[in-house]
Amino acid sequence: MAPGRLPVLGHALRLSRGPIAFLESLRDVGPVVRVDLGGWPLHVLTEPALIHTVLVGEAHAYGRGRIFEKLRPLFGNGIATTDGAFHRKQRRLMQPAFQRTRVSRYAELMCREADAMAAGWTAGQEVRVDREMRRFALSAVAGMIFSGDVDQPAVREVHRSFPIILEGMLVRTVMPKAFDRLPIPLNRRFDAAAARLRAIIDEVVAAYGPEDRGRDDLISLLLASTDPETGETMSAEQVRDELITILFGGTETASTTLAWIFHELARHPEVEERVHAEVDAVVGDRPVTPADLPALTYTKRVFEESLRLHSPLLFTRRPLTPVTLGGVDIPAGAEIAYSPYALHRDPELFPDPTAFDTERWDGTDPHRAVPRLESFIPFGAGQHKCIGDAFAVAEILTAVASVARRWRLTPVPGHTVKEVPAGIPLPDALPMVVTARS
Repeated sequence: MAPGRLPVLGHALRLSRGPIAFLESLRDVGPVVRVDLGGWPLHVLTEPALIHTVLVGEAHAYGRGRIFEKLRPLFGNGIATTDGAFHRKQRRLMQPAFQRTRVSRYAELMCREADAMAAGWTAGQEVRVDREMRRFALSAVAGMIFSGDVDQPAVREVHRSFPIILEGMLVRTVMPKAFDRLPIPLNRRFDAAAARLRAIIDEVVAAYGPEDRGRDDLISLLLASTDPETGETMSAEQVRDELITILFGGTETASTTLAWIFHELARHPEVEERVHAEVDAVVGDRPVTPADLPALTYTKRVFEESLRLHSPLLFTRRPLTPVTLGGVDIPAGAEIAYSPYALHRDPELFPDPTAFDTERWDGTDPHRAVPRLESFIPFGAGQHKCIGDAFAVAEILTAVASVARRWRLTPVPGHTVKEVPAGIPLPDALPMVVTARS
């Protein structure tokens, strides 16, 4: 049991007041730590081997868990919320849309969006980098999903509804189910925005006739996809649920990670100089292209180190039968949780864990091993690993290189960036000054 349990509330107050510090403290308690969230018992895993068992070794024995259930009103039966045979079928149907050749096609759109973003800035301008990165990521993902003028109302609705839904979603995932039914402004805004988004995507999917199935967008691909094992296709409702899942998954991780990357580059000028040198050598004065991305090896290390320091906070799983983990018996249906954020800051796995050290990922020093795969899981692992991880990497490298070839982003004097707990901890605000590179 985690220390500091209060009557009735359990550890809920500690978790709500300082979730990051609380989750990091659990590694000193043991490999499996029981946390009481006011009548909601949670078994938190702190050792990578146990987490690997749940996600990979014995993944068939576990369901998604409470956090994912809380996302179902928005995501429906998308790939992020389902389990078992249905999840496997949906993953097979979606896999062709995320093959390497397809991601390269998407990267062409990313390059155009990133170049337009960077070209729209002026020297001396103060920009909210967190907002700029969200707009870029949202435009890139929406462009992948939709195509043509007929879809522009849907794109506008995505930009309108996304911030509202995100605000409500972050609160709902940690609150009791009864909270979702309270007639408070947050819930009313969330419900209205979610209904609008689902309705307009339904309209777009329904409008796709045989002549539209050849479009080079994600809707066409999903509508045309056939399960190689069963011959089944997706219903319109399933396509909608997967599109919403991709929309949020492809936007929030990328935009948050990009914001942190530019924050870390500003804090570490020597790292920024190496990124600029690499971009100059690979890209030069022209716009970034998909062919450039494999050569941005140091920039990718910057991405990996930023993602390590600023990882997802908490995920859950639920055993389908009684299990024993780390010598602790856990009944069927109990909640199991793990924190990639805390795992990636474990000093046993990552020496000097709070330091921004890109050399962790170099791989050329025989005396310094690259972190093991089971110790670094920002995109999950096993059968539920993020299907769009290659898309996210391309999206992030494209944006970093497109900005770096033109600009330096410097901190606004006097502003202190604070980390806000969320699905992926966010910078509370990231204003930066655009400076032309000399």
